[in-house]
Amino acid sequence: MELAKIRSLSDDELLHQEKTSAEQLFRLRFQVSLGQNDGVKKLRLLRKEIAQIKTVARERELGVRGATHDTAPASVKTSAKKSPRASTKTSAKKSTKASAKKSTKASAEKGAGK
Repeated sequence: MELAKIRSLSDDELLHQEKTSAEQLFRLRFQVSLGQNDGVKKLRLLRKEIAQIKTVARERELGVRGATHDTAPASVKTSAKKSPRASTKTSAKKSTKASAKKSTKASAEKGAGK
């Protein structure tokens, strides 16, 4: 199935097509393992089709291309600012290091006083 055709499917049709392709892939793998079929090319095509379907579904979920089936690439804004979560992690590391230094310094002083 071509990518343009996959993009034109509705969400329900995408889900149905993914299940159908996954079932075909399962059956084909089973036949190959039994030695009944040598469908390497068909295996490749099915895996590719499933990946394309999942990609289109994820794009719609994220709103990259949207449910409007927009063919123009969406502009992505990048920010140079750090997230507040990242700064929290670094401050937590600093406080952990500081408390570790204090505890080793205190234990060193106790050992020197004996």
